[in-house]
Amino acid sequence: MRRSTMAMLAAGSLLSTPLAAQTSFAIGAAATVGGSWQIEGLDLGWVKEVNAGPMRYFSLGGRVGLFVDQDQITGGTRGVMGGLVMQTRTGLLSLADVGNESNPSSLGLDLTFEGAVYGAANNPLNQLGSVFGAVSVLPGVRIGAGPQMRYGLVFGPTVFFGKETEVRAFLALRFEVPLARSRPQP
Repeated sequence: MRRSTMAMLAAGSLLSTPLAAQTSFAIGAAATVGGSWQIEGLDLGWVKEVNAGPMRYFSLGGRVGLFVDQDQITGGTRGVMGGLVMQTRTGLLSLADVGNESNPSSLGLDLTFEGAVYGAANNPLNQLGSVFGAVSVLPGVRIGAGPQMRYGLVFGPTVFFGKETEVRAFLALRFEVPLARSRPQP
C-alpha cells in the first residue's frame, strides 16, 4: 500500500466514533504532602484509552498550583507553578463490584506512572529552581471502569529534578468524565 493510503486509514481509525468515544476529560487535585513547603495544585487533562500491553490509559494535561507552607497557620502561600503532565496507567485490577445490580461499578487497584515539567515563579524551594521536572510512581484505588465515570485516589513517591534532586510524597484525587459520542442527525 502507498503511504498516503496508510495515513488515511490510520487517521480514519483514530477519528472513528468507537475510538473517539474512549476519551475522557480529567479533573483533580494534586499535592505533595509533609511538613514545610509543599505544592498544592489543580489538574486538568485529556485521557485516552490506548491498550498498549499492561498500560491501558494515556493522559496529557496541565497542573497549576501554589507553594504552601504547612508549618504556617495563616498566610503560608508564596509562589505559583504550572506544568505539563504526562501519565500512563495500568488497567484496573478489580477487587469487587459496587453499586446496584443493574449498573455496577468496578472497585480496584491500578498503577500510574507520571512525568511532569514545571515552571515556577517565586519558588520557596530554592533547591529546585524556577524550572524543574518530576517523575512519580503512584499506586491507586479507583472506582469505575470502561465508558463510565471514574474516580481515583493515588499516593506514592515523586522525585523532583532541579538544581538538586528531592523525593517527596504525592497525593492526588482525580475524576474522569467520559466524553459523549455525538448522535447521528435524523
